[in-house]
Amino acid sequence: MLDHIFLTVTDLPVSIAFYTTALAPLGIVDRLDYDGRQGPAGHPDLTGFGAGGRMRFWLRQGPTGGTSAHVGFAADSNAKVDAAYRAAMHAGATSIHPPGTQPHYDPRYYAAQVRDPDGYSLEFVHKPWQHGA
Repeated sequence: MLDHIFLTVTDLPVSIAFYTTALAPLGIVDRLDYDGRQGPAGHPDLTGFGAGGRMRFWLRQGPTGGTSAHVGFAADSNAKVDAAYRAAMHAGATSIHPPGTQPHYDPRYYAAQVRDPDGYSLEFVHKPWQHGA
């Protein structure tokens, strides 16, 4: 089980705006800016996203390798997958695949996949046997 992830982005303000919009339908609405000078030498500045005061997804500015990451965000319904996909597209994502079932994984697996401004693959996924009905 993951506790947190850092994703390096080329344009932090653009990515903050993108993720603020794209993650809101999933209830990921809390944000925290961390000044890297508070950590050990060389610690990056970070912008965290989470819910209930718990930050799990962090962005940092730097050089990227856009296709080197895939991040799946859990949704608690198919409707929230749809909403996150629409929000991401509105925020400037490019579509990899629109919302729908992914029977190659499981007939109940419902997901949509987009690329963020740096080309990272993002998946909004509802697995009712894991994420709730």
